[in-house]
Amino acid sequence: MTKLLLVDGSALLHRAYHAYPPLTSRTGEIVGAVYGVTSILISVLTSEKPTQVVVAWDLPKPTFRHEKYVGYKAQRPKADTEMVEQIPMVKEVIKTMGLVQVEQEGYEADDIIGTLANKQEGEILILTGDQDTMQLVNERVRVLTPAKGANPPVLYGPDEVWNKYGVHPSQIVDYKALVGDTSDNIPGVAGIGPKTAANLIKMFGSLTRIYRDIKEVQLHFGELVAKKLADGKESALMSQDLSRIVTTMSLTVASEEIEYKGLESLALRAKLEELGFRSLIKRIWGDESKKPQNDKQIGLF
Repeated sequence: MTKLLLVDGSALLHRAYHAYPPLTSRTGEIVGAVYGVTSILISVLTSEKPTQVVVAWDLPKPTFRHEKYVGYKAQRPKADTEMVEQIPMVKEVIKTMGLVQVEQEGYEADDIIGTLANKQEGEILILTGDQDTMQLVNERVRVLTPAKGANPPVLYGPDEVWNKYGVHPSQIVDYKALVGDTSDNIPGVAGIGPKTAANLIKMFGSLTRIYRDIKEVQLHFGELVAKKLADGKESALMSQDLSRIVTTMSLTVASEEIEYKGLESLALRAKLEELGFRSLIKRIWGDESKKPQNDKQIGLF
């Protein structure tokens, strides 16, 4: 059976940039985020042993969500120059790993991941630093969030999503329609918090039923909650739309193109030596004196 690892490169970059110190290469370039992303990928590739890998990226341009809502992600400060300058180096290292990288104007990495998870068969593991992809989780699709500070990595299946949010993965979009998402500046419904949202969805099952049975909502949750929902209906529907990951992009990736063939390539070793990442070289090859036998991955992208 195939095991496809889908990596949110943009989310991983942000996580690594803020988690690792500003290391410098032999030539004086800041490479802390490069080291962090590479280290995380090595760990996951080694432990999870996927048969296929795709790394998805956001582009620094507006998406269809910005066209629907001008405030989408508007609160986010401009990305640090030091982080942006490391993006080409991160992508180059990933290229030398022999991993396919995908980006598409008008969409986000989550949409690429959602589409590939929907199209590809077999087991799917999503590596990401944010929570948006929880809506994609099912018996075949899991989400792995990297370690953060003292917190270890967390693997989310349907049960873990339920334990964290109090709703099923298929209800996450409706949940976010109510509570919003401050990280993406998605408003939700003013005054409706996570506990109330989860209880509403548990009782009514969906956002559609909540608004269809608003009188019953008032009966069980009170007049104030019903009024907040009524006043915020337009915002809820927009937030629902903004939160939903696209799973039907026009995107084709050939199975043979994304086949994962391991890390022990001359190209990767040379790149890690160039960057001064001796500890990562040791993690892949062990003894520094051990040399890769051949280099079947060179040229793959």
